[in-house]
Amino acid sequence: MSIVIRTLSERVFEIVRERIVTGQLATDTPLRQDALAAELGVSKIPLREALGRLQQEGLLTSQANRGYMVRALSTDQAEEIYALRLAIEPAAAAHAAACADPPARDAAVQAFERLDRAAGSNLAAVAISNREFHVALVRPGGRLLTTQLIERLSILAERYVVAHLAPAGRETRAHQEHRALLDAFLARDGAALETLLAGHIGATLADLREQFAAR
Repeated sequence: MSIVIRTLSERVFEIVRERIVTGQLATDTPLRQDALAAELGVSKIPLREALGRLQQEGLLTSQANRGYMVRALSTDQAEEIYALRLAIEPAAAAHAAACADPPARDAAVQAFERLDRAAGSNLAAVAISNREFHVALVRPGGRLLTTQLIERLSILAERYVVAHLAPAGRETRAHQEHRALLDAFLARDGAALETLLAGHIGATLADLREQFAAR
């Protein structure tokens, strides 16, 4: 029975997470757990497990007597996430490029290809593939804590990635920037990779600032 519950919890987690990342669930409104469980055809046990995981990921908040709510996007959170990424990720990727063995280099290429295939389709898939690509550029460095921090920040950034890609033309620019990042990684050009990645992350933050200011 426990295996079935964990399997259901994982599936519920994926479904609710996709709805949050793509903006299908309203922010700061209590989730109707009874209705959601009925819609998904599950009991409250796997649903609560999934919601607890989503809270740990920073996508949900929980308040006494109100239950779980989707955390709203905010300028402050975007600034913090991207500032931390700028401080850690470019240097980590430059280090990883020098350390990457053939399997790690192949993994980066495959992550890029998955991201390329996802582009223009499901936004949640794009966000997840974007995260996997960025993590693939730092994992070969062998620095576990650094990789875990970057992956955590990339998870928190996924909704902002979706928001950033909404305006026309952004996906084309992102593809070109990701291609340049991959080329520098494969060439083991750490200096170029560090510069390109800092510019890529910084440009995304600048775009998000403009979007928030226009709201």
